[in-house]
Amino acid sequence: MANLILSLATFAAILLLFGAWKRWRSEGAGKQMWLMIVAALVIFANIAIWVVPDDKGQSLVTGASNQK
Repeated sequence: MANLILSLATFAAILLLFGAWKRWRSEGAGKQMWLMIVAALVIFANIAIWVVPDDKGQSLVTGASNQK
């Protein structure tokens, strides 16, 4: 289940970046474009928190899947 959620979050962040790029190409830099970029970066940071392992080689995703 965690893999599905992380995959959907990654897809959403990529779509946000694509939408920001399309808005920049059509209307120039605006507030909505920057907000979309910031939202995508926040999603990517959250994904990194869950996926990047610590010193012991454990990540939050592997820790959650081992607690069944």
